[in-house]
Amino acid sequence: MTRFTKARGRRVAGLVPAVLAVMLAGSPAAAHDFWIQPAAFCTGSDAVTPFTLQVGHGPDRQRSAIPVSRITRFDAIDPRGAEVDLRGQLHLGGENADGAFAPAQAGTHVLALETDHRAQSHLAAGRFNAYLREEGLTPALVWRERAGRSDREGSENYGRVAKALVQVGAAAQGTPDPALQPVGLTLEIVPESDPYAASRPPSLPFRVFYQGAPLAGALVKLTDLDDDAHPRASQVTDGEGRVVFVIPRTGQWRLNVVWTRPLPADRETGFETTFSSLTFGCRKEPADGP
Repeated sequence: MTRFTKARGRRVAGLVPAVLAVMLAGSPAAAHDFWIQPAAFCTGSDAVTPFTLQVGHGPDRQRSAIPVSRITRFDAIDPRGAEVDLRGQLHLGGENADGAFAPAQAGTHVLALETDHRAQSHLAAGRFNAYLREEGLTPALVWRERAGRSDREGSENYGRVAKALVQVGAAAQGTPDPALQPVGLTLEIVPESDPYAASRPPSLPFRVFYQGAPLAGALVKLTDLDDDAHPRASQVTDGEGRVVFVIPRTGQWRLNVVWTRPLPADRETGFETTFSSLTFGCRKEPADGP
């Protein structure tokens, strides 16, 4: 069960949700499973596209209960690079969707979401160390060992980042912009070739950026959203922040990555962690471009 699931229904007016997350923290191993889920990743021009914010995996998958007050950015970026702020259009917890957008231009659109880092997690030493190992956060394990803290409680402030690539109309023949470029998120996964291109090869390259720089040594997981109990594959980024995954042209896919940094000794927690996802995919073969 996720942090947000356990916090559901327990928020009290006047209390910061992050405080409740400290008390109700669930398994950190599932905490990175947060993403934007459009009703369809491939759609027609001017079609209203509802979306939900999802959390968890397998039987624990559900709508996220994150409060809108924690969302610091939620943009739709069109193929020309123009940004539209969608925060005002969010209606989290709606009956069928958390929001919708209506792309007017053909090509690849980017939905980009980022939260603050006010949520907290405090775990016993063994559980925290196991979580760091599972998420490939080796530098944090080394830091704890060198600081003599491996046998002490682990704590972190954490935030979330999510991107979704929505294809409108036929797949482009050239390079879509800004789908293949960073959009300024704290931690983001960027495809280096168009996943919607009709002639793309099965192997897709991706690059991970943290605070604007390529991130080496990060564990990236690939999950089939139609069968998401366990990741399908995982890889560690090379020295230039790159990974390559074999991904079918049809289906719905999610990539996840987690990164953390130690905080100064006077801070309330030991680390600041960011969980990031990228989602995309089509239920059928992408159409040929114009």
